[in-house]
Amino acid sequence: MKFELDTARAGLSVSGYDEGGILIGDTRHTRPLVITPEAIHTDLLPHSFAELSLDHLFVIAALGAEILIIGTGSRQILTDARLIAQMGARGIGVEIMGNPAACRCYNVLVAEHRAVAAALFIGG
Repeated sequence: MKFELDTARAGLSVSGYDEGGILIGDTRHTRPLVITPEAIHTDLLPHSFAELSLDHLFVIAALGAEILIIGTGSRQILTDARLIAQMGARGIGVEIMGNPAACRCYNVLVAEHRAVAAALFIGG
């Protein structure tokens, strides 16, 4: 079996995170954001995870992701299962986890050239 190095640029990835922000490239973001392999969106999410609604998820779905990872901050917070079911009905898989796991998972999926978006909330 022959292995070849994939040198194609995968897309935007998270280069660091902590309780106070997300680092993408050399830019630190301290407000909630949505990242896709192509773009960073700083105006699609409410200030806190508790305010996340189906309308927010539908806007994110329009970005074309097949997988949506929601990072709830420094720890995992679960949401209403109906929100996830509504996205599943649209053919979009949703996973909810704390930011450390969400950032790592997002980066792996970007490296695999998957249609992914991550909605990342800041703080706890």
